[in-house]
Amino acid sequence: MMRVSKLAAGCVLCAILGSPAAGGQTSNPPKKRTIPDPAAQELNRLLAAAQEALDKQDFAAAAQDYQDYLAKKPDDAIVHYDLGYAYSALQRPGDAKPEYEKAISLDPKMAAAHLNLGLTLLGSDPKAAVEPLQHAVELMPGEARPMLYLGTALARAGQLPAAIGWYQAAAKLEDRNYAVQFALGRALLTAQRAPEAEAAFRAALSVRPDSGEAHLALARSLTAQNKPEAAAAELSAYLQTNPDDADARMERAAALAELGKPADALTELDAAAAHGSEGFRALKLRAQIYFAEKRYSDAVPPLEKAAALEPNDKNIAALLGHAYLESKRYPEALRALVAAYRLDPGASDVQYDLALAEYSAKNYTTALNLLDTLSAHVTLSPPSWFIRADCYDNLGRKAEALEAYDKFLQLNKDENSDMYFEASARVRTLTRELREKR
Repeated sequence: MMRVSKLAAGCVLCAILGSPAAGGQTSNPPKKRTIPDPAAQELNRLLAAAQEALDKQDFAAAAQDYQDYLAKKPDDAIVHYDLGYAYSALQRPGDAKPEYEKAISLDPKMAAAHLNLGLTLLGSDPKAAVEPLQHAVELMPGEARPMLYLGTALARAGQLPAAIGWYQAAAKLEDRNYAVQFALGRALLTAQRAPEAEAAFRAALSVRPDSGEAHLALARSLTAQNKPEAAAAELSAYLQTNPDDADARMERAAALAELGKPADALTELDAAAAHGSEGFRALKLRAQIYFAEKRYSDAVPPLEKAAALEPNDKNIAALLGHAYLESKRYPEALRALVAAYRLDPGASDVQYDLALAEYSAKNYTTALNLLDTLSAHVTLSPPSWFIRADCYDNLGRKAEALEAYDKFLQLNKDENSDMYFEASARVRTLTRELREKR
């Protein structure tokens, strides 16, 4: 019996979808023919030998027999197809392609040849794969597989809406087809249609509940919908069978952090780090978790590593400067904040932190200049006015200090803070000293 390209269809789809293809075989081939003419016995022998070689998966021997046959009978469409199949099995797509094309030229309605030609082109030239796969769909009405492959070709060719349409058509025919539902879900997620993608991935999991890739894809569709609790559960299911996936652990850590579970999030990050060095995203997430808990000293090491990986990331530079500042490491804070300021001179939070760092280092004039720059962009906060007042005070500029302390007291709402008591005391003292000076 002539073979169809089971291997080619299955292998190509695995490469595209990342999962075993359900029903990866092409359509049934024409039945084996016998050649009654005694003069054609050698041709019959070659066909029989090729079939026997295929049964043993000796594709090289089968290919040779088919070549010998076609040397004597070059216009046999089915044997050109079979030779193409043997080449596909040998991972020789460049040789398979012209054989499928020859079979089609001899028999334009040979659906299996159109299908296998499309699959042969799919990996290297998805745009070229579209046309033969369209013919396969036309010649195989009511079958989901050609629609699935056509959708994949269109998706890889950048025609996502058309791809989704064919995936949906295939799903209508076979709603319990795992490969179809998974491909549909992935295309919908790429198209930022996360709710529909979630439904497709859940349909895929209803067929294969143990599919790790479907749990991971479902988690990502849930994350896109801001459903961290459900996403964390799906990521946990995925990690049961893929415990070494550091990226998935980082994703789960992010979901747990959003749920207000910093200890669990850090546990996931530690597990991810155990399988290799932490990447930039993981280091940034770890630092953000520490920041949320006001553990600024703990945030410094991951921020230093992140800054070494991405020295021009203005957000990391700003966070590192602030962490140094909160940890009272003022010289390091100054260096980091100056770098952050150079990366983003208009960032008001960096300007304020830099002014605070200069103030803490007793560089009062520089701190005042930074506060002047900041006031041109934003309304100064009460703490900024206190810093301004204390800078004037330390520079002996009493009138300006008194004015700044008064402004702080007008804006300040916390009458129990240390700043409030110090400012109140300095206002009384400065008022008396300035009156006596007159």
